[in-house]
Amino acid sequence: MSCCHYYSIADDGKTESVFSVDVAAISFGPGVLREAGEQAKALGMKRVALFTEPALRKLAFFADAEKSLRDAGLDVVVYDEVRVEPTDASFKQAARFATEGRFDGYVSVGGGSVIDTAKAANLYSTHPADFLAYVNAPIGEARPVPGPLKPHIACPTTCGTGAECTGIAVFDLLEKQVKTGIASKRLKPSLALIDPSATYSLPRNVVAASGFDVLAHALESYTARPYTMRTKPGSPAARPMSQGANPWSDIGCEAALKLLGKYLQRAVNDASDHEARDNMMYAATLAGIAFGNAGVHIPHGMSYSVAGLVKDFRPEGYPQDEPMVPHGMSVIVNAPSVFRYTACACPERHLHGAACLGADTRDASNDDAGEVVAGQLIKLMKATGIPNGIGGVGYSEADVGALAAGAFAQQRLLVNSPREVGTKEIEGLYLGAMKYW
Repeated sequence: MSCCHYYSIADDGKTESVFSVDVAAISFGPGVLREAGEQAKALGMKRVALFTEPALRKLAFFADAEKSLRDAGLDVVVYDEVRVEPTDASFKQAARFATEGRFDGYVSVGGGSVIDTAKAANLYSTHPADFLAYVNAPIGEARPVPGPLKPHIACPTTCGTGAECTGIAVFDLLEKQVKTGIASKRLKPSLALIDPSATYSLPRNVVAASGFDVLAHALESYTARPYTMRTKPGSPAARPMSQGANPWSDIGCEAALKLLGKYLQRAVNDASDHEARDNMMYAATLAGIAFGNAGVHIPHGMSYSVAGLVKDFRPEGYPQDEPMVPHGMSVIVNAPSVFRYTACACPERHLHGAACLGADTRDASNDDAGEVVAGQLIKLMKATGIPNGIGGVGYSEADVGALAAGAFAQQRLLVNSPREVGTKEIEGLYLGAMKYW
């Protein structure tokens, strides 16, 4: 049920009639990290910056990747100061390391924080500029990346972010207490090496948060404003990276949602269920390809404030030295409220997304779509230990104004919504997300 009529093309010469497919290069399977060295050599790397987090540097999969690089005769320098949930300060620190190191290639082994930090370091060391030059508008200048970057091999170790498939790097802008990012096709890694066995040691809360990030990527991309509703660009180069829902992205979204419906709870609640974790990693890859092509919308836009204005929430399974709301968690606590709001714009897609996730939609009408999809999300949240809405991560009604202001700044995401939102509507969505059960 890909709803082809969703893409009716107006013969007016004003709206978009073309979508582009920009496929990520991927190698997927157990043990693939042992191929890092040969793959790096094939990309012309000689002096390599190997990015990771301190905790990951001690694990076997990192050792496999590092050994492979060194066995290939490459000059390898490890950078293990990546911050979980990066900030502008941590991006700048990584960029200084990259600039001073004069590397001709990058390898990142870790979650989205590691991959995004390597992207930023590559960008600012290759094309130096004021930090906000490349940052998304209206927070930054959204200046186009002026040329190619050095080759980058991304090796994800969480089944969630899809960062290995996208040209997006997300961070917290400390001064404004808001999450934002940099988006350019040139940021997309040259190659992704995806080893599902790297997820076997992840704590359940990390699998839950990253799994719901996958879910949101797929469901938001599937329900995004269709590409045919965009204004026709002046040239092919002006076509946005996030084009809106399209027939290509639909394929990955539907497949990812079906895998999530079958394996999400199993992967979270039983670390020994390798079949489930393998399939979650594959779902993350499919959804990463899809949202890198179509783009996400309101739940991700709202998540940036939820993460950026965090008070004293410290989730189990994550570093406890400072408060944080993990990215996937900050997205999904908004999602039921949002999909209740957007369902009227494309009810068939909301119902089909819910069905892929396991909801019984046989007797549901289009008028039921919002409640059906919200109900299925809430069911999955309860089953996997996700907090009960934004109230569960420390917010109250008194915070809604500040949350909405930060979310409204995420115009790159909000314009992808199938239903328009302003500040007042976003405030209402946060109120609706305060508590679900």
